[in-house]
Amino acid sequence: MPTPDSAGIMRWVTPADVVDVFVYVVVLNLAVEYLPAVISETFTVSLLTALLLKVVLEVVVDLKNRVKARFRAATTPWGKGASALLLWLILVSSKFVVLEVVALLFGDMVSLGGFFSVTGLIILLMLARAGVRRLLR
Repeated sequence: MPTPDSAGIMRWVTPADVVDVFVYVVVLNLAVEYLPAVISETFTVSLLTALLLKVVLEVVVDLKNRVKARFRAATTPWGKGASALLLWLILVSSKFVVLEVVALLFGDMVSLGGFFSVTGLIILLMLARAGVRRLLR
């Protein structure tokens, strides 16, 4: 979704988005270097993978935030339970979505390992992103 900048111009990409992609490239390439299950054939492919991860993770974070708002707004135990179950499904299924989208777009050029390695990678990506954003604030 576009956001207005200081001049009132609508922008699809913010400076924070660019920094996020750079952070993702660094984390992804460190994972490629130190984790045998994570493979990226070239730097260009890892850059494109980081861009893809940025887009997918932004969608997942948006969905998660919507479900959390629905959980807070629920007034019945059934509503809270359904929202909690939906949140859990989003968090688990998003890892499979990441694996499948990467496999579909990059084939054998990129491997993020399996469910547990991609979960660890996503946690590292989110922690690094939060750390850099805090550092730059």
